[in-house]
Amino acid sequence: AARRRGLAAAGAIDRAPMSCRTEIEVFAADGELAERLRAAAQAALEAAGVGDGHLAITLVDRERMRALNRSHRGRDKATDVLSFPVDGSGPTAGPRELGDVVLCPPECEDLVECTVHGVLHLCGYDHETDDGEMFALQERVLTGLRAPRNAVATPGSRGAGGC
Repeated sequence: AARRRGLAAAGAIDRAPMSCRTEIEVFAADGELAERLRAAAQAALEAAGVGDGHLAITLVDRERMRALNRSHRGRDKATDVLSFPVDGSGPTAGPRELGDVVLCPPECEDLVECTVHGVLHLCGYDHETDDGEMFALQERVLTGLRAPRNAVATPGSRGAGGC
């Protein structure tokens, strides 16, 4: 079985029932795009069992993403998404700062998918070490986001309303 290290696994973040004490800020995007990215981030948090914290999503150009990737990962090229966790799994003095997700739209095939991917990293998932757990959860989140909005919720599910 895959072992996951991270915030929810360490019990450092509230789990279900969801308290919806999350704040998601989106920078360099507005209107419908900002709402789509915010919804994707919220869906990823809910799927990971995270109900408490703040995160920011920022869209950048290739030059900025290349600089970030070079500085933080030693890779001198632009990439689609980078995640920067902040508080980790230990106790915090105030509201939990989950971290930042940085997206480079010209490098992303799907901004919603990249958002979900980045947020799952903030929640402690790591596809390089988890035997497929992160990618499976990512696909479940994306499937849920693609479902028709007027679909009837099954008994026991949250339905389209989330929190």
